[in-house]
Amino acid sequence: MDIVCLDLEGVLVPEIWIAFSEAAGIPELKKTTRDEPDYDKLMNYRLNILKEHGLGLKEIQKTIAGIDPLPGAKEFLDELRTLTQVLILSDTFTEFAKPLMEKLDWPTLFCNSLKVAPDGAITGYQMRVANSKLTTVKALQSAGFQTIAAGDSYNDLGMMKAGKAGFLFRSTEQIRKDNPDIPAFEEYDEFLAAIKGVLD
Repeated sequence: MDIVCLDLEGVLVPEIWIAFSEAAGIPELKKTTRDEPDYDKLMNYRLNILKEHGLGLKEIQKTIAGIDPLPGAKEFLDELRTLTQVLILSDTFTEFAKPLMEKLDWPTLFCNSLKVAPDGAITGYQMRVANSKLTTVKALQSAGFQTIAAGDSYNDLGMMKAGKAGFLFRSTEQIRKDNPDIPAFEEYDEFLAAIKGVLD
């Protein structure tokens, strides 16, 4: 049995941190897992910037409320879910994701959680498990699934390479160049066709 594991940001919805960076006028927050492979380093960098500017969860959630899925993403996901099981594997946080999941008709999401002080300051974060995307894919495989994975960032490469098939979607030129063995797509129709081509 197949299961498709999709990254969230950059694949189905815009990058939350980029949107917040633009809303808050803080260019430094545009850095994502497309730029920094070390997630712990990236998150600590982000949290330090938030602290410097006195920004917390409420301000980020306000930005997220105005984010819509990427054009065509919901239709892509709707059709894919008629064909096979789909799991969203993301390094985002439950405190960010709820309004986005609602706009995508509540697909199953595995992600992480934030540590938030009573005043709304984000003081840290809790990863669900170490190397969560690859760890989850391996657990699914141990439960009898063949995994097909897709994403756009460094933190998606492990799950893409570990399964039956992997795809890059709207990734960076550098990531595509460094991983020429992984098929890369820019449009949902060709992306969906590639997934259909490897489904049992």
